[in-house]
Amino acid sequence: MPQWFVTGLRRGVVTTRYPARREPAADDLPTPPAFRPEWLSQDRALRLAEVCPSSALAVADGELVFDVGKCTACGRCHQAVPEAVTASGEFELATGRRQDLVKRIPILPSSAS
Repeated sequence: MPQWFVTGLRRGVVTTRYPARREPAADDLPTPPAFRPEWLSQDRALRLAEVCPSSALAVADGELVFDVGKCTACGRCHQAVPEAVTASGEFELATGRRQDLVKRIPILPSSAS
């Protein structure tokens, strides 16, 4: 019997220390984007929605609508418009209501583009 198995049984060790401590491996996980509204023009927002393969991004009523539940954290939005997009660093996205995963980011007026 492998030693790690015996040690685990004896100590009651689980495979992760989460949530008591953040797992170091989580630092390498891709995370959904965060958007910088001060850099988000209409053209950039349309470009972001265009490159999103999962349809997590859409433009409606002067806002960029971001559905975190659809996002696959592929990074294409950051590649397309790096000045307006950064990694959020958040991978804990659980919620009791689906609509809480939909974020609305204001788009700058056209004259400020």
